[in-house]
Amino acid sequence: MTLYLNNIGKLKEVKEKPFKLEKDIQKLFEANLDTLMNLQFVKSEFTIKGKRIDTLAFDKQSKAFIIIEYKRDKNISVVDQGFTYLSLMLENKADFIIEYNESLKQTLKREDIDWSQTRVAFVSTSFTENQIQAINFKDIAIELWEVKQFENDTITISPIKKSTSAESIKPLTQNKEALKSVSDEIKVYTEEDHTSRVTEDIQELYFKFKTAILNLSDGIEVQPKKDYIAFKKGKNITDITILKKSIKLWINLKKGKLDDPKHLMEDVSEKGHWGNGDYQILIENDKNLEYIMSLIKQAINL
Repeated sequence: MTLYLNNIGKLKEVKEKPFKLEKDIQKLFEANLDTLMNLQFVKSEFTIKGKRIDTLAFDKQSKAFIIIEYKRDKNISVVDQGFTYLSLMLENKADFIIEYNESLKQTLKREDIDWSQTRVAFVSTSFTENQIQAINFKDIAIELWEVKQFENDTITISPIKKSTSAESIKPLTQNKEALKSVSDEIKVYTEEDHTSRVTEDIQELYFKFKTAILNLSDGIEVQPKKDYIAFKKGKNITDITILKKSIKLWINLKKGKLDDPKHLMEDVSEKGHWGNGDYQILIENDKNLEYIMSLIKQAINL
Protein backbone atom coordinates (compact mmCIF):
# COMPACT_ATOMS: atom_id res chain seq x y z
CA MET A 1 0.00 0.00 0.00
CA THR A 2 1.31 3.43 -0.97
CA LEU A 3 0.40 6.34 1.32
CA TYR A 4 0.10 9.89 -0.03
CA LEU A 5 -0.22 13.29 1.64
CA ASN A 6 -2.73 15.56 -0.07
CA ASN A 7 -1.32 19.09 -0.12
CA ILE A 8 -3.97 21.26 -1.82
CA GLY A 9 -4.52 18.71 -4.58
CA LYS A 10 -0.84 17.83 -4.99
CA LEU A 11 -0.02 14.31 -3.82
CA LYS A 12 3.28 13.57 -2.14
CA GLU A 13 4.25 10.01 -1.29
CA VAL A 14 4.77 9.34 2.42
CA LYS A 15 7.62 6.90 2.78
CA GLU A 16 7.50 3.96 5.13
CA LYS A 17 9.68 4.29 8.24
CA PRO A 18 10.79 0.82 9.40
CA PHE A 19 10.54 -0.05 13.08
CA LYS A 20 14.04 -0.20 14.55
CA LEU A 21 13.25 -2.96 17.00
CA GLU A 22 10.62 -5.67 17.42
CA LYS A 23 10.16 -4.24 20.92
CA ASP A 24 8.91 -0.96 19.43
CA ILE A 25 6.01 -2.81 17.81
CA GLN A 26 5.29 -4.60 21.08
CA LYS A 27 5.21 -1.35 23.06
CA LEU A 28 2.87 0.22 20.49
CA PHE A 29 0.41 -2.66 20.66
CA GLU A 30 0.51 -3.11 24.42
CA ALA A 31 -0.22 0.59 24.97
CA ASN A 32 -3.18 0.47 22.56
CA LEU A 33 -4.57 -3.07 22.81
CA ASP A 34 -8.11 -1.93 23.55
CA THR A 35 -8.15 0.46 20.58
CA LEU A 36 -6.43 -1.88 18.10
CA MET A 37 -7.79 -5.31 18.96
CA ASN A 38 -10.49 -4.66 21.59
CA LEU A 39 -8.45 -6.68 24.11
CA GLN A 40 -7.50 -6.22 27.75
CA PHE A 41 -3.75 -6.12 28.41
CA VAL A 42 -2.68 -8.65 31.04
CA LYS A 43 1.10 -9.18 31.02
CA SER A 44 4.20 -8.43 28.98
CA GLU A 45 6.92 -11.10 28.68
CA PHE A 46 4.92 -13.79 30.46
CA THR A 47 7.10 -16.87 30.96
CA ILE A 48 5.69 -20.35 31.54
CA LYS A 49 7.39 -23.76 31.30
CA GLY A 50 10.50 -22.12 29.89
CA LYS A 51 8.64 -20.41 27.03
CA ARG A 52 8.20 -16.66 26.83
CA ILE A 53 4.96 -15.11 25.61
CA ASP A 54 5.45 -11.57 24.27
CA THR A 55 2.01 -10.28 25.27
CA LEU A 56 -0.76 -11.99 27.20
CA ALA A 57 -4.19 -10.42 26.63
CA PHE A 58 -7.80 -11.22 27.46
CA ASP A 59 -10.85 -10.89 25.23
CA LYS A 60 -13.80 -9.87 27.42
CA GLN A 61 -16.31 -10.49 24.63
CA SER A 62 -15.33 -14.11 24.02
CA LYS A 63 -14.07 -14.62 27.61
CA ALA A 64 -10.79 -16.06 26.36
CA PHE A 65 -7.05 -15.53 26.65
CA ILE A 66 -5.15 -14.30 23.60
CA ILE A 67 -1.41 -14.74 23.03
CA ILE A 68 0.31 -12.10 20.88
CA GLU A 69 3.74 -12.61 19.31
CA TYR A 70 5.73 -9.97 17.40
CA LYS A 71 7.88 -11.22 14.51
CA ARG A 72 10.49 -9.74 12.18
CA ASP A 73 11.75 -13.18 11.12
CA LYS A 74 10.03 -14.22 7.89
CA ASN A 75 11.18 -17.83 8.13
CA ILE A 76 9.16 -18.94 11.15
CA SER A 77 6.30 -21.42 10.80
CA VAL A 78 3.34 -19.51 12.21
CA VAL A 79 1.26 -22.70 12.30
CA ASP A 80 3.81 -24.77 14.26
CA GLN A 81 4.55 -21.94 16.68
CA GLY A 82 0.88 -21.03 16.99
CA PHE A 83 -0.14 -24.57 17.89
CA THR A 84 2.75 -24.77 20.37
CA TYR A 85 1.43 -21.73 22.24
CA LEU A 86 -2.17 -22.93 22.10
CA SER A 87 -1.14 -26.30 23.49
CA LEU A 88 0.92 -24.58 26.19
CA MET A 89 -2.09 -22.58 27.32
CA LEU A 90 -4.55 -25.47 27.31
CA GLU A 91 -2.16 -27.64 29.32
CA ASN A 92 -1.51 -24.91 31.92
CA LYS A 93 -4.88 -23.19 32.34
CA ALA A 94 -4.46 -22.50 36.06
CA ASP A 95 -1.20 -20.57 35.47
CA PHE A 96 -2.94 -18.20 33.08
CA ILE A 97 -5.80 -17.59 35.51
CA ILE A 98 -3.33 -16.89 38.35
CA GLU A 99 -1.38 -14.46 36.17
CA TYR A 100 -4.56 -12.61 35.20
CA ASN A 101 -5.69 -12.29 38.80
CA GLU A 102 -2.29 -11.23 40.13
CA SER A 103 -1.56 -8.75 37.33
CA LEU A 104 -5.01 -7.13 37.29
CA LYS A 105 -5.97 -7.69 40.94
CA GLN A 106 -9.10 -9.58 39.84
CA THR A 107 -10.85 -12.81 40.86
CA LEU A 108 -11.30 -14.55 37.51
CA LYS A 109 -12.50 -18.15 37.96
CA ARG A 110 -12.01 -21.19 35.73
CA GLU A 111 -15.72 -21.28 34.85
CA ASP A 112 -15.54 -17.63 33.73
CA ILE A 113 -13.32 -18.59 30.77
CA ASP A 114 -14.27 -20.10 27.42
CA TRP A 115 -11.09 -22.00 26.56
CA SER A 116 -12.53 -23.00 23.18
CA GLN A 117 -12.15 -19.36 22.07
CA THR A 118 -8.40 -19.18 22.81
CA ARG A 119 -6.29 -17.88 19.93
CA VAL A 120 -2.82 -16.68 18.94
CA ALA A 121 -2.08 -13.48 16.99
CA PHE A 122 1.19 -12.84 15.18
CA VAL A 123 2.09 -9.19 14.49
CA SER A 124 4.72 -8.22 11.91
CA THR A 125 5.58 -5.52 9.39
CA SER A 126 5.01 -8.14 6.67
CA PHE A 127 4.32 -11.82 6.15
CA THR A 128 5.44 -14.10 3.35
CA GLU A 129 2.95 -15.65 0.96
CA ASN A 130 3.75 -19.06 2.52
CA GLN A 131 2.90 -17.78 6.00
CA ILE A 132 -0.37 -16.26 4.78
CA GLN A 133 -1.39 -19.44 2.98
CA ALA A 134 -0.39 -21.58 5.98
CA ILE A 135 -3.15 -20.07 8.15
CA ASN A 136 -5.76 -19.89 5.39
CA PHE A 137 -8.16 -22.26 7.14
CA LYS A 138 -11.61 -21.17 8.28
CA ASP A 139 -11.24 -22.87 11.68
CA ILE A 140 -7.64 -22.18 12.67
CA ALA A 141 -7.21 -20.13 15.86
CA ILE A 142 -4.23 -18.19 14.50
CA GLU A 143 -4.37 -14.61 13.23
CA LEU A 144 -1.87 -12.47 11.31
CA TRP A 145 -1.76 -8.69 11.82
CA GLU A 146 0.38 -6.45 9.60
CA VAL A 147 1.67 -3.14 10.99
CA LYS A 148 3.53 -0.34 9.18
CA GLN A 149 4.62 3.14 10.22
CA PHE A 150 5.34 6.10 7.97
CA GLU A 151 7.44 9.25 8.11
CA ASN A 152 4.48 11.49 9.04
CA ASP A 153 3.85 9.38 12.19
CA THR A 154 0.95 7.55 10.56
CA ILE A 155 0.45 3.91 11.52
CA THR A 156 -1.50 1.36 9.49
CA ILE A 157 -2.64 -1.89 11.10
CA SER A 158 -4.45 -4.58 9.12
CA PRO A 159 -5.58 -8.08 10.05
CA ILE A 160 -4.93 -10.46 7.15
CA LYS A 161 -8.22 -11.97 6.05
CA LYS A 162 -8.75 -15.61 5.17
CA SER A 163 -10.29 -16.37 1.79
CA THR A 164 -14.02 -17.02 1.67
CA SER A 165 -13.33 -20.50 0.27
CA ALA A 166 -10.91 -21.49 3.05
CA GLU A 167 -11.23 -25.13 4.07
CA SER A 168 -11.11 -26.79 7.50
CA ILE A 169 -7.75 -27.61 9.08
CA LYS A 170 -9.15 -30.57 11.04
CA PRO A 171 -8.39 -33.26 8.39
CA LEU A 172 -4.71 -32.22 8.49
CA THR A 173 -4.46 -32.55 12.28
CA GLN A 174 -5.97 -36.01 12.75
CA ASN A 175 -2.67 -37.88 12.37
CA LYS A 176 -0.76 -35.53 14.68
CA GLU A 177 -1.82 -36.06 18.27
CA ALA A 178 -0.57 -32.70 19.61
CA LEU A 179 -2.33 -30.75 16.85
CA LYS A 180 -5.48 -32.87 17.13
CA SER A 181 -5.84 -32.24 20.86
CA VAL A 182 -5.67 -28.48 20.28
CA SER A 183 -8.05 -28.44 17.30
CA ASP A 184 -10.52 -30.67 19.18
CA GLU A 185 -10.73 -28.25 22.13
CA ILE A 186 -10.59 -24.94 20.29
CA LYS A 187 -13.53 -23.89 18.13
CA VAL A 188 -13.36 -21.15 15.51
CA TYR A 189 -16.92 -20.24 14.58
CA THR A 190 -18.17 -19.55 11.06
CA GLU A 191 -21.38 -18.03 9.69
CA GLU A 192 -22.43 -21.52 8.65
CA ASP A 193 -22.37 -22.62 12.31
CA HIS A 194 -25.11 -20.04 12.95
CA THR A 195 -27.13 -20.29 9.72
CA SER A 196 -27.17 -24.07 9.24
CA ARG A 197 -29.45 -24.68 12.22
CA VAL A 198 -32.35 -22.47 11.12
CA THR A 199 -34.92 -22.45 8.32
CA GLU A 200 -34.30 -20.95 4.89
CA ASP A 201 -36.67 -18.08 5.73
CA ILE A 202 -34.58 -17.04 8.74
CA GLN A 203 -31.37 -17.52 6.75
CA GLU A 204 -32.77 -15.19 4.08
CA LEU A 205 -33.75 -12.64 6.73
CA TYR A 206 -30.24 -12.71 8.22
CA PHE A 207 -28.49 -12.35 4.86
CA LYS A 208 -30.80 -9.47 3.90
CA PHE A 209 -29.77 -7.59 7.05
CA LYS A 210 -26.12 -8.60 6.59
CA THR A 211 -26.07 -7.15 3.07
CA ALA A 212 -27.71 -3.93 4.25
CA ILE A 213 -25.18 -3.53 7.09
CA LEU A 214 -22.20 -4.10 4.77
CA ASN A 215 -23.61 -1.48 2.38
CA LEU A 216 -23.60 1.16 5.14
CA SER A 217 -19.85 1.76 4.88
CA ASP A 218 -16.66 0.42 3.32
CA GLY A 219 -14.45 -1.78 5.44
CA ILE A 220 -17.07 -3.43 7.65
CA GLU A 221 -15.90 -6.91 8.67
CA VAL A 222 -18.02 -9.92 9.62
CA GLN A 223 -16.66 -11.89 12.59
CA PRO A 224 -18.68 -14.89 13.78
CA LYS A 225 -18.44 -15.52 17.53
CA LYS A 226 -19.82 -18.30 19.71
CA ASP A 227 -23.16 -16.64 20.53
CA TYR A 228 -23.50 -14.01 17.82
CA ILE A 229 -22.10 -12.64 14.56
CA ALA A 230 -20.23 -9.37 14.98
CA PHE A 231 -20.05 -6.58 12.40
CA LYS A 232 -16.99 -4.46 13.03
CA LYS A 233 -15.28 -1.38 11.70
CA GLY A 234 -12.41 -1.00 14.13
CA LYS A 235 -14.94 -1.70 16.89
CA ASN A 236 -18.20 -3.61 17.04
CA ILE A 237 -20.96 -1.69 15.28
CA THR A 238 -23.75 -4.20 15.59
CA ASP A 239 -24.14 -7.88 16.51
CA ILE A 240 -26.71 -10.45 15.39
CA THR A 241 -27.83 -13.69 17.00
CA ILE A 242 -29.79 -16.00 14.71
CA LEU A 243 -32.75 -17.60 16.46
CA LYS A 244 -35.20 -20.26 15.24
CA LYS A 245 -37.96 -17.84 14.26
CA SER A 246 -36.22 -14.46 14.25
CA ILE A 247 -32.92 -12.66 14.56
CA LYS A 248 -31.86 -10.53 17.52
CA LEU A 249 -29.78 -7.45 16.79
CA TRP A 250 -27.77 -5.20 19.11
CA ILE A 251 -26.40 -1.73 18.39
CA ASN A 252 -23.12 -0.91 20.08
CA LEU A 253 -24.05 2.40 21.67
CA LYS A 254 -24.32 3.29 25.34
CA LYS A 255 -27.67 4.20 26.89
CA GLY A 256 -28.74 7.70 25.89
CA LYS A 257 -26.51 7.82 22.79
CA LEU A 258 -29.04 6.46 20.26
CA ASP A 259 -31.57 8.68 18.49
CA ASP A 260 -34.52 6.31 18.01
CA PRO A 261 -37.67 8.41 17.37
CA LYS A 262 -39.81 5.31 16.70
CA HIS A 263 -38.64 3.72 19.96
CA LEU A 264 -38.10 0.32 18.35
CA MET A 265 -34.95 -0.55 20.28
CA GLU A 266 -35.12 -2.04 23.77
CA ASP A 267 -32.86 -0.67 26.50
CA VAL A 268 -30.88 -3.64 27.86
CA SER A 269 -28.30 -1.63 29.80
CA GLU A 270 -29.36 -3.33 33.03
CA LYS A 271 -30.05 -6.77 31.56
CA GLY A 272 -27.73 -9.60 30.67
CA HIS A 273 -27.28 -10.00 26.90
CA TRP A 274 -24.86 -11.50 24.38
CA GLY A 275 -24.18 -8.66 21.96
CA ASN A 276 -22.36 -5.38 22.56
CA GLY A 277 -24.14 -2.14 23.37
CA ASP A 278 -27.20 -1.17 25.38
CA TYR A 279 -29.82 -1.50 22.63
CA GLN A 280 -31.42 -4.62 21.16
CA ILE A 281 -34.33 -5.55 18.90
CA LEU A 282 -36.03 -8.82 17.96
CA ILE A 283 -36.60 -8.93 14.19
CA GLU A 284 -39.09 -11.26 12.48
CA ASN A 285 -39.28 -9.58 9.07
CA ASP A 286 -37.65 -6.83 7.00
CA LYS A 287 -40.45 -4.27 7.48
CA ASN A 288 -38.22 -1.83 9.40
CA LEU A 289 -34.94 -2.68 7.68
CA GLU A 290 -34.18 0.83 6.37
CA TYR A 291 -35.03 2.46 9.68
CA ILE A 292 -32.88 -0.02 11.63
CA MET A 293 -30.00 0.70 9.22
CA SER A 294 -30.33 4.40 10.06
CA LEU A 295 -29.90 3.48 13.74
CA ILE A 296 -26.88 1.25 13.11
CA LYS A 297 -25.27 4.03 11.07
CA GLN A 298 -25.17 6.15 14.22
CA ALA A 299 -22.76 3.61 15.75
CA ILE A 300 -20.53 3.87 12.66
CA ASN A 301 -20.42 7.66 12.72
CA LEU A 302 -19.78 7.98 16.46
